[in-house]
Amino acid sequence: MSINEKIRLVREAKGLTQEQMAEKLEISRNSYGDIERGDNDVKLSTLQKIAESFELQLSELVDLSDKGTLNVNFFKNNKYQKSSNNVYVGSCAAELKEQKLLNEFKDKEIVLLKRIIELMEAKNEVTT
Repeated sequence: MSINEKIRLVREAKGLTQEQMAEKLEISRNSYGDIERGDNDVKLSTLQKIAESFELQLSELVDLSDKGTLNVNFFKNNKYQKSSNNVYVGSCAAELKEQKLLNEFKDKEIVLLKRIIELMEAKNEVTT
């Protein structure tokens, strides 16, 4: 899975819009959309800001291959081109890590939803 696809999935899992991410990164919505589509090279500093926005370590976002090396490719115009600014991880291990990340987000969301229910129930007890 390419880094731009992973960024989109994590953003969606966090419930953030492209507009919100663009605002956090202090860039235009179109520029952020280009990042998610893989239409431009992404600076390391921008990847760091994205990771921080997702409350992740940069290494979690870019995902290292099993051998500890980066498989670097840039997807543009339906062709893979070498680039030092974007990461493509095509292994099953990367997919597994992504699934674990999504499961962690879901677990956190469940905890938050349970807390909201508790607060709403407590509020109803106070008003009745």
